[in-house]
Amino acid sequence: MRKGIAGLSAMAQDVLSQKPASGAVFAFRGRRGRRGRRGDRLKLLYWEGQGFCLYYKVLERGRFPWPAAEAGVARLTSAQMAMLWEGIDWRRPDWGAPPARVG
Repeated sequence: MRKGIAGLSAMAQDVLSQKPASGAVFAFRGRRGRRGRRGDRLKLLYWEGQGFCLYYKVLERGRFPWPAAEAGVARLTSAQMAMLWEGIDWRRPDWGAPPARVG
């Protein structure tokens, strides 16, 4: 998680073979946190028309879910991206128990 805007946009272009200024949101998750925690840091890179925006978030507890990538790229819906940013695992939602009795 040491890379800034220039490094992450270069990764999007060179490693992911994507155009960093395409309007897509690129997500990068940290491999190892400060105390050995894994996956608790996330950076989002986005071109907003005049320049890049870089968002950075560190979870106090838990880790960010990470989608399975095909050819190094995972495509998420806007709802999945919102849940990723909140640290919610959309792959295994906890819907709670159904009501014991209806009516």
